[in-house]
Amino acid sequence: MTCQSFRVFSERFRLLGLGLLLPFSSCEKKEILFQGPYFVRFTDPLGSSRESNSKPVQISVHNVGPQLNEPITVAYAISGSAREGVDYRIEGTRGTVTIPANQSFGYITLRLINNANNILESQNVVFTLTGVTPETLKVGTSKEGIIGKSTTFTIQDDCILSGTYLGTRGSGAPPVENIAITSTDCLEYTLSNWDVNVFENPSRRSLRFIDNGDNTLRIPAQEDPTLFDSLATVQGNGSVNPATRRITLNVQLVDFKDSPTFQITYIPD
Repeated sequence: MTCQSFRVFSERFRLLGLGLLLPFSSCEKKEILFQGPYFVRFTDPLGSSRESNSKPVQISVHNVGPQLNEPITVAYAISGSAREGVDYRIEGTRGTVTIPANQSFGYITLRLINNANNILESQNVVFTLTGVTPETLKVGTSKEGIIGKSTTFTIQDDCILSGTYLGTRGSGAPPVENIAITSTDCLEYTLSNWDVNVFENPSRRSLRFIDNGDNTLRIPAQEDPTLFDSLATVQGNGSVNPATRRITLNVQLVDFKDSPTFQITYIPD
C-alpha cells in the first residue's frame, strides 16, 4: 500500500467513528543522496559560423561536477561532412581536450578555412566524446551517457569577397578595423564602411558594389543616407587581387565640389 492510499484508508476509518489509530512510520520521507558519478559534456549541442569568420571558434567541454585539483583529459572523435584541412583545422592537440585543474571548462579550438567559391552550401563537423580521465568521471549527463556526448558545428559557405577587413587609405592614419563585406548572391555586396579617414569626423557609411566577375568592381550610383540630400550621391569602381583578396575601391563623391575620388584599400583580416 502506498503512503497516499494508506492515508485515505485511515481517513475513512476516522470518518466512520472507529477511532482507529494507525501508525504512519512507514510513510516517513527518506533522503536520497547523490552518489555520483559526475559527468563531462559539451556545453552546447549546436553551433555555426560563416567560413569567412577569421577568428578561432571555441567548442566548450564542461565538467558539470565539482572542480578537481587535477587536470581532466577528455578524448573525442571527429566526423561530419566538412573536410579537415580544407574546410577547417584543429588547433592544439587533435583528439583530446583538457579541462585545467580547478576549472570547469576546456575548449576545442576550431579554425575555419575560407575556401569561398561562390557556392552557398554548408558542411558540418561532429564532435563526439569518447572517454575521460580520471575514470571516476563519465561522459554525457544521462544514465545512458547520451545527453551532451556530441555537438554539431555547421560551417556556412560564403561568397569570395565576404569577410572582415581592415580599411586603409595609406595616408599614415591608422587602419579602420572590423569592416564587413557581405552578400546573399555573390554578385552584389554590401560594404559596412567606406569612410576610411575621408571626412574629418568619420562615420560608418555603407555602400553597395558589384563584382563584375573579371576582378573588377563597380559601385553603382547610390544615395548615402548619412549625407545631406544635395551631397548624397556616391559611385565609383574598383578591383580585387584574386590571390590576396585585397580590394581597392575608388569612391567618388559626385555632388561635392569637383567630385573628388578617394582610393581605399581593404585588406582581409
